[in-house]
Amino acid sequence: MTYLNELLQEVGISKVKLAKYLGVSRQMIYNYLELENLNKWPKEKKILLFKLFDIEDGSEETLKKIKVNADYLEQIETRLYQNIKEENDTEQYFDMKGLSKEEKNLLNDIIFIIREKFTDEKKGRDTYYTFLYLYHALQSMDNVPEIKYILAYFSKKNGFTDPMEFKLDETKQFILESIIFTAFNLYNDGGATKSKLIESHNRFVQEINTEKEEALTRTQQLNTLKIQALKELGYTDITKENATEVFTKIAEIQSRRP
Repeated sequence: MTYLNELLQEVGISKVKLAKYLGVSRQMIYNYLELENLNKWPKEKKILLFKLFDIEDGSEETLKKIKVNADYLEQIETRLYQNIKEENDTEQYFDMKGLSKEEKNLLNDIIFIIREKFTDEKKGRDTYYTFLYLYHALQSMDNVPEIKYILAYFSKKNGFTDPMEFKLDETKQFILESIIFTAFNLYNDGGATKSKLIESHNRFVQEINTEKEEALTRTQQLNTLKIQALKELGYTDITKENATEVFTKIAEIQSRRP
């Protein structure tokens, strides 16, 4: 299976794409690739793989003879997507107009993995909360650019991206990756314990609580300004028709205050 794994990597077929092509779960792909040879694969899956690579058998000799060039890669991609509904069911639920083919494929791959994780009964509620936190991270990405650097770190750490590739702000990405690497070494080497980090975690909690209190105060202040503006203008609520007038009045009230 060594040569098959190398070939998959050389032609750029991920485990997710291969799973979609063969119509199995990603975990099943890992199980297939751990078998001694392709003869151990289910017959119909083996035939599909032969069709994908345009070969008669899966012997090492045959795999070694494959010459990967631009034409072969184009043929692989064509055969790959002939057996996959490229859009899957995604476009039934999402408006994908304006997205490139690359972006559509990535979105489909993400949905495929998430759906697969949710159907894995062994994971239980951990999967739900893991993706809930990921959802929160995606919501926060515009305000917390460090999230992108953290994701890049894990992409590099798990071999998906070259460690010296910097697609984002190189300096910031470099610094945060180095800090994360140091932190994980400390975590994995047992140098960090709960007792040693209580004070640090308390500061973490306090900072979050302070930010929440400040946000609540700003909301209350804005609500007070809104009520005053509506009262002065003789309105009971903000509507599409009076929104500009109300917000202008709110700004005016703010300017009156010392």
